[in-house]
Amino acid sequence: MQKTPQIIPISDLRQNVSSIVKQLSSSTAPLFITQRGRAAAVMMSMQEYEYNQQELEILRLLARGEKEIEAGIGYDLASVFAEADEMLAD
Repeated sequence: MQKTPQIIPISDLRQNVSSIVKQLSSSTAPLFITQRGRAAAVMMSMQEYEYNQQELEILRLLARGEKEIEAGIGYDLASVFAEADEMLAD
């Protein structure tokens, strides 16, 4: 079950920046900021941001790998394991 997102108006952010940043640093959930009743920004802890960036990079690499496979570029699994074994033996 999905949690209800935390949404605050930008005026609340202005008034409570310090406590909101402290709250974000101890949470994994993003904070949605509204301006004039419309979504304006999303805030998250630095730890969550870095984790999300790592996940995106993994997804980019997987997508690139799938494109290479479709194009006939790549290596068979046995070759990859053989090369890894050689590298680990050194």
